[in-house]
Amino acid sequence: MVKIRKIFNGFAAVLVCCSVIFSMSACSKKNNDAKKSSSSASKKAAVITDYEIKLGFSTNMQDPRAEAAALFKTCVEEGTGGHIRVTLYPEGKLGSDAELITSVIENTVDMTISSAGNYASYVTPAGYSAMPFLFSDFEEAWAFFDSEENQKINKAFESYNMVVLGYFDNGFRCVTTSKNVGPVNKVADMKDLVIRTSQNQIVMETMYSLKTIPKSYPFAELKDALRNGLFSAQENPIPVIYNNKLYEVQTYLAITNHSYDAMPLTIRKELWDSFSEEYQAIIKEAAKLAQNLDRKLVKKQTEDYIDELKKVGMIITYPDLEEFKEATKNVYDVFEPVYGNLF
Repeated sequence: MVKIRKIFNGFAAVLVCCSVIFSMSACSKKNNDAKKSSSSASKKAAVITDYEIKLGFSTNMQDPRAEAAALFKTCVEEGTGGHIRVTLYPEGKLGSDAELITSVIENTVDMTISSAGNYASYVTPAGYSAMPFLFSDFEEAWAFFDSEENQKINKAFESYNMVVLGYFDNGFRCVTTSKNVGPVNKVADMKDLVIRTSQNQIVMETMYSLKTIPKSYPFAELKDALRNGLFSAQENPIPVIYNNKLYEVQTYLAITNHSYDAMPLTIRKELWDSFSEEYQAIIKEAAKLAQNLDRKLVKKQTEDYIDELKKVGMIITYPDLEEFKEATKNVYDVFEPVYGNLF
């Protein structure tokens, strides 16, 4: 068997601001409803009534997951009257994606948001969504992650001290390359590229099938690594590329959309179980509102930021995706023993 290897214009900005304001208003209403429906539960003694949640993630505060996390923070603090506070730690301040997940499992970090494939080192079924060309658009992907079938996968997280509160969206992953290696127009252009990937076995196997040399590397250190020539290419969704200014160290962007990047928002189970039902209801509603904002932002930024990347000098190519799909079909054979039932 093969060896197994994740600006706006003015008008759009107004829309996003309105979206955030509406979400926060909805947050207040939902929290009031949660309090009323859980009044009896609130009378039960909770192990924890005051707590500061540490929520860490790898990207900067311009990223949609950060904006959504800020909304989550507001909703939780407002809904609990400040008894639960949420502190955000962006840019890998509490560790890389892999380290953050391990820290949640080991009870040293409370929450994180990371690509589903990064969780697969522990929760094997979580990696499923990264299979090449599995979803054709955002709506199809969201329907799966909101489905009963996916709720079964969520249960598997609990064996590793994690509870899934929702699924943020990171978009469809695309390939960027440096000036010295040139653009990607076809599969042959991928050959021998030293490409940075997340610590995601499916994405790495996909890159192997395209004849590249994939290596995982902490995202917070990626820009310097690209600048110093450690990698000649990397792959990430368009909002991540733009919001983290990877265009400053990469010249070409190929719209490959080779892998969809779902991002579970997780909280450590030991902490979750210590909250009252009332607080759990408030946190769930906050997570749902944050998830919906994140998805809206990622979809819009994916559509808008191609033009913005052109403005800052990136050269965009549109390879024949049928050729890429054919080249990566073997990835399904590699992972069939793991995900056969889901396939």
